[in-house]
Amino acid sequence: MRRLALGVGCQRGASAAELETLVRRTLAAHALEDAAVALLCSIDTRKDEPAVRALAQRLDVPTRFYSAERLEHETPRLATPSDAVFRIVGCHGVAEGAALAAAGAGGALLVPKHASRRATCAVAVMGSA
Repeated sequence: MRRLALGVGCQRGASAAELETLVRRTLAAHALEDAAVALLCSIDTRKDEPAVRALAQRLDVPTRFYSAERLEHETPRLATPSDAVFRIVGCHGVAEGAALAAAGAGGALLVPKHASRRATCAVAVMGSA
């Protein structure tokens, strides 16, 4: 059953290989399967980022993108809020914030932010509708 929201963030021009490797290692480290991922989500400024699009295609999941303002609403639920991220994009967390936004009010952060050199990912379990 697909019940996981996978949130990602990346620097402009991050490689698809780096983002996919980070995600696959993170899922494996937490005994989570690709088949459990329901959607890939991020900040709206990454809507056209090739690495994000490539990952969604590889996982065969839809994408959802949120404004920085919407992601900022998730700040109280973030495990690793960052003032540095806020200064750059206007919210305190992209990967965790996007995963939580997609998971909904009844959802919860399952895997806090993991990072590579140019990318981040986090996983939330979606709440019951």
